[in-house]
Amino acid sequence: MRTVSRSAPAPAGLGTDVVGVPEGSDIELDLRLESVVEGVLVTGSARVHVEGECVRCLDPVFSEDRVRVQELYYYPDQNIDDDEAGRLQGDFIDLEPLLRDAVVLGLPFRPVCRDDCPGLCPECGARLEDDPGHAHEQGDSRWAALQALQVPLDDSEQNEPAGVTGSVTDDEEES
Repeated sequence: MRTVSRSAPAPAGLGTDVVGVPEGSDIELDLRLESVVEGVLVTGSARVHVEGECVRCLDPVFSEDRVRVQELYYYPDQNIDDDEAGRLQGDFIDLEPLLRDAVVLGLPFRPVCRDDCPGLCPECGARLEDDPGHAHEQGDSRWAALQALQVPLDDSEQNEPAGVTGSVTDDEEES
């Protein structure tokens, strides 16, 4: 068994479109390498610097994450059916696939700057944290078609009851 502490630069594309590890930033590895019958068992942790943007307000988000890693790297002469299994390459182990899986799967799916971040207004994009009382005048969308047909009434029509126009004639009074 051997313990190893190393720092390595982060490879490109270690993350998603919203959050990830910047290319070239340091990944601090604390690993334990154990010789087993099938190969070498790698166990330990990796500390990474994560950058992204809040999905609610688009502010930058920074954090330091520590992810646990464990993988068995098979000796080249081992017959296994799994094509995805890690293999020793001489005296070297390629840790990039292991780190990529552990780090990317450990990243937040929807990173936020803080849990109660109010985000942006969906209508105009204003930051709701800067203006907590921000609101837009909205009518009921179910009445939008009828509002387009609305015609303003002049003063003489507003005083008469609905559906009654003009005056009653003498002929109508007798009947």
